[in-house]
Amino acid sequence: MPPKGFQSSGPSTSKNINSLAPYVRTMPVVIDAMLKLANVTSEDVVYDLGCGDGRIVLAAAAQYGASGVGIDIDPECIKTARDRVKSSGLQQLVTFKQQDLLTVNLSAATVVTLYLLPESNLKLKDQLRSQLNPGTRILSHSFHMGDWPPDAISEASDAINTYPVYLWRV
Repeated sequence: MPPKGFQSSGPSTSKNINSLAPYVRTMPVVIDAMLKLANVTSEDVVYDLGCGDGRIVLAAAAQYGASGVGIDIDPECIKTARDRVKSSGLQQLVTFKQQDLLTVNLSAATVVTLYLLPESNLKLKDQLRSQLNPGTRILSHSFHMGDWPPDAISEASDAINTYPVYLWRV
């Protein structure tokens, strides 16, 4: 369940049986906290798993010059994300793929962001550990990864809530 105060806005994943989470937008304050905690630079390739409308990889590209790949199973989310990248002028840095997260090759990523359900993070944990190179940073908004202790925890706050942001290094 999303944190209190979050509202779904945008495409719905309810009809996708393979969806690992409903679409719930990530607030700008949380995106900033995630990218800052990861120390994102122009040398990074940021993968956002369950990218929704693409706001995290677009922010990484616009603010830090990082390359980004957004992946979502929902075709409506991918269409929205592709429209957003066209209007942003960041097509040379950011791409979007419609794909099941459990089948994605993550080996090119230097930073991976997640805002999925707790059980979805657990489903991806072994895939993240086996495919990512040493030093790759993984960030999760609001939800941990069970018995895999984070290397750091930060918080992002808005007028209503405080949201945990977890960081792991492979």
